[in-house]
Amino acid sequence: MSDVRFPNESAEYRAARDALTEAEIELTRRIEAVAAQRRALPRGGLVPADYAFTAGPADLASDQPETTVRLSELFGPHDSLLLYSFMYGPDMERPCQMCTSFLDSLDGAAPDLAERTALAVVAKAPIGQVRDYARERGWANLRLVSSAGTTYNRDYHGEDADGSQRTRMNVFVRDGDQVRHFYATEQAAQPGWEDRHLDLLWPLWNALDLTPQGRGTDWHPAYAEKRFPPGRGHAG
Repeated sequence: MSDVRFPNESAEYRAARDALTEAEIELTRRIEAVAAQRRALPRGGLVPADYAFTAGPADLASDQPETTVRLSELFGPHDSLLLYSFMYGPDMERPCQMCTSFLDSLDGAAPDLAERTALAVVAKAPIGQVRDYARERGWANLRLVSSAGTTYNRDYHGEDADGSQRTRMNVFVRDGDQVRHFYATEQAAQPGWEDRHLDLLWPLWNALDLTPQGRGTDWHPAYAEKRFPPGRGHAG
C-alpha cells in the first residue's frame, strides 16, 4: 500500500488507487517478462540482400548529391539496428499522419537511442521527397533513407502485395560478417487494434492512457504544418 496521499482524496479513491498500483506492478512484471522472452528469440533469418538504399547528406539544408548506403552500413559502430518503415510511397501526396506523429516523438529520442543502437527510417518515396517532408516537420535527428528500387519493403512487410505501404519496426543484428533479422512489430489480430503493435514505442498513446478519456476509439492526430520556426538546425 502506498503512503502517498493527495489533497482531499477520499478513502474510496485511495483504496481503488492502491488496487490499481498492484495491477500496474503486475503489468510491469509482465512487460519485463515479455522483453526477456523477446531477447531470447532464436536467431532470425539472414537478410537476403545487403539492400542499397538512397540517402542524402546529414544536413537537410545541404544540396550535396545523394549517395548509396547499404543496410549493413546503417549499423555504424553498433551491433543492432532499428529500422522503421515509414508509410510514404512514391504515389502518395502526403505520408501517413500516424507515422508522422510517431516519428515526431522518435526524432526527440534518437540522440539517446544512438548511445545504445543504430536507428534509421526507410520510406519507398524518393529520398528528396522524404527529406523535404522532414524539413517541414523539423526533424533534426532521424537518419532517413529511401528503399526505392529495392525489395526491402516487400521482404520485411513494409508493403502489401498491391503496393500499399505498411508501418513496421524491424530490428536487425550483426552476426559476424552477416546480418540477421531479429524482431519485427506485428499487427495485433484484434478488431480496433490498428497500430497497437507500436504501443510500447509511442509516447502519445501511453500519455493519453493516463487520462480519464483515454486514447478514444476514432481519434487520430492531425497534421501540424511547419510546427517549428525557420532556422532550426537539422540532420537526416
